Amino acid sequence: MEDLLSYNQKFVEEKRYESYQAEKYPAKKLAILTCMDARLTTMLPAALGLSNGDAIIIKNAGALVHGETGGEMHSLLVAIYELGVTRVLVVGHTDCGVQGMTPEHIRRDMEKRIGKGQNWEEAQQLLNRMENALYGFQQVEQSVEDTVAFLRRHPFIPGDIELYGMVIDSVTGKLTPVCEEKGQEKRVQEGESVR
Repeated sequence: MEDLLSYNQKFVEEKRYESYQAEKYPAKKLAILTCMDARLTTMLPAALGLSNGDAIIIKNAGALVHGETGGEMHSLLVAIYELGVTRVLVVGHTDCGVQGMTPEHIRRDMEKRIGKGQNWEEAQQLLNRMENALYGFQQVEQSVEDTVAFLRRHPFIPGDIELYGMVIDSVTGKLTPVCEEKGQEKRVQEGESVR
């Protein structure tokens, strides 16, 4: 942490931030839902030719949407209704750590890390409530397609929002389009989740 703060002090003192200054409204009216994988931090914007301020980038494990009111939806709705986004791009990637993930696997890892101490019963109850959020996917292309279709059906995503899905190669940065949804009027059923 000291190294990070030391670097930051020089960054500010030397006014290196000036090359990153931008408006809060994304210049390309684009929001990207993608994975939190560290390999994509600079590769994805570079592979898309994006500069700071061009797009809103929302990241989570697997580029998934967990329910109609979760954090991903909150961010997308703010991007659309408050920040002028007109296009949403869902980007999954090859070699994703969420591929093949199951709640059982996470439970085993949690038990090893936190043990079965005094809070284990409470932790088990919380895990039961969030089990749907602990599923991964089997095929990244299908996961991206499912997420785009879910967004199209969501009652708060306007019909004029353009939705796209792509998969990026986490080594080369090559983008492969997998789906596109424009102007369809399907809707999410109450309580539905993409998983």
